[in-house]
Amino acid sequence: MRLEQKTRETLAELSKVIIGQDDMLRQLLTAFLSGGHVLMEGVPGIGKTLTAKALAKVVDADCKRVQFTPDLMPADILGTNVFDLKESAFRLRKGPVFTNVLLADEINRTPPKTQSALLEAMEERAVTIDGTTLKLEEPFFVIATQNPVEYEGTYPLPEAQLDRFLMKLYVGYPSREHEDMLLKGYEGNDQGAHARVEDLKPVLTRSELEDLRKEAASVRVEEGILHYITGITAATRQSVQILLGASPRASIALLLTSRTVAAMNGRDYVIPDDVVEVALPVLRHRILLRPETHASGVSTDAVLMNVIRKVEIPR
Repeated sequence: MRLEQKTRETLAELSKVIIGQDDMLRQLLTAFLSGGHVLMEGVPGIGKTLTAKALAKVVDADCKRVQFTPDLMPADILGTNVFDLKESAFRLRKGPVFTNVLLADEINRTPPKTQSALLEAMEERAVTIDGTTLKLEEPFFVIATQNPVEYEGTYPLPEAQLDRFLMKLYVGYPSREHEDMLLKGYEGNDQGAHARVEDLKPVLTRSELEDLRKEAASVRVEEGILHYITGITAATRQSVQILLGASPRASIALLLTSRTVAAMNGRDYVIPDDVVEVALPVLRHRILLRPETHASGVSTDAVLMNVIRKVEIPR
């Protein structure tokens, strides 16, 4: 299948500057090809901004970055009409949301009103400014980041807004071997990975992306796999460790991403392993653990894996 080949080429190109994050890159590409958005969680300095720039370069798309702050207003993201004295008329000054790949850095540092403005654009693929609705250009892919260790002065995203993200990705530290490779890129006058992003070659065009998304959407899903997907989400609602289980939107997200993963693996049908591969990034931000589960130190991923193991695998 064509998507399998393009996946290998895209990941190979991204890996030239994003070192030691192979799993994250694969999940990021899965979300991008599925037409959804991602929430990245990780400490500063592990390449979240670099990842957004590299992806935009490889898929031949525009990229903009917004640093979210407590005083950021919706108009700072969406844009506003500005009066032009020369022409005595209002002109639209478009905000950074009018791009292909938008990096929303530290989204939890801005108030809910501004968060909602971005999330509405993500959901509707359009923005409304002074009563005029403007469509956003495709592809439109949001990479929102948040710091897991800083809570002072932050506004955590409510569950209903978290549900708008197709996937939540954890970006961890690279291994020591990969960090050694990273440091070698800064020898001499080389400015490192950020400078080398400009040397990356575009692998996907916009017309190719549309064809690849259609290819993923055409992947067959047997009734047994559908039942397996709904079995997983239903199990999250019945677990004694989970206060709020996954919604039907989570089942839809599992279906969409499983199809994409199957196509990335060169198949035109989904198998249970495809569902399991995307289950954690699709579900981890869509459930709410009970306080006593949190207090016991059990992670969300550990709870989800325990739930998934108990669901019968279709033959």
